[in-house]
Amino acid sequence: MAINFRALHAYSALILTLNEERDLPRCLASLRGCDDIVVLDSGSTDRTSEIAQAAGARVFTRRFDTFADQRNHAQRTIAFRHSWVFHLDADEQMTPELDAECRTESVRRDIDGFYAAPKMLWNGHWIPRCTDFPAYQARYVRAPEFEFIEVGHGQREAHHMRMGHLRASYLHDLSSGGESEWIEKHRRYARIEAQHHMTVKSDLRPQDLFARERLRRRRALKHYSYQFHCRPILRFIYQYLLRGGFLDGAAGWQYCKLLARYEAFSTEAMRALRR
Repeated sequence: MAINFRALHAYSALILTLNEERDLPRCLASLRGCDDIVVLDSGSTDRTSEIAQAAGARVFTRRFDTFADQRNHAQRTIAFRHSWVFHLDADEQMTPELDAECRTESVRRDIDGFYAAPKMLWNGHWIPRCTDFPAYQARYVRAPEFEFIEVGHGQREAHHMRMGHLRASYLHDLSSGGESEWIEKHRRYARIEAQHHMTVKSDLRPQDLFARERLRRRRALKHYSYQFHCRPILRFIYQYLLRGGFLDGAAGWQYCKLLARYEAFSTEAMRALRR
């Protein structure tokens, strides 16, 4: 009798949603090979739940508080079919290469989770230099053991989690809602990040700017950048010139200008908190 190795090496997928009828179909289509798709919705008023159910996903609802709490709640209360879960947002997509690697790694028991690096797209173009590729995030994790913690407007792995790195990437469409939606969203993110920086003690040290681990260097640079003056122009120079964003073409130019605007939002938020 033939053995179905694809079924043996399987994983679940979790998608967090709130009014995602525009982006969700592409995300679900990219997971067509996954036999356990779970959507944790925050109370959508559009067709998000209907679209998810039509694609065979299981839909649960929980009022949103933080990304970390949403993900931890899902892992601890939802009975996933498989012990490994890949976390996606609705504007992100699985790739065939990442799907294959996730299946291969699904037999691991000596590790709690994996970092994966998104390939970020602007107007259909991959912009690796503007987005510091590979910018790793904890995405492929064991349930229910894995624990996320909230950091700024997003989440990270808890300090005691044992982490590995996946070679393949998922896709993240940064421009799915257009420039105006990006600006609105990042104005909100800037306020949250500034509040976190002002109120939460960090374990990062100045020497971490030169750490061997790329991810720690990136986190340290973000933390200490709040001490810089002229942050918008410095961010533009860093991303467009020093990181080679000019090599990402017209999309790189557009996105680096938006990053400078984000730093202006952050500066405004910090000033407001210090008053």
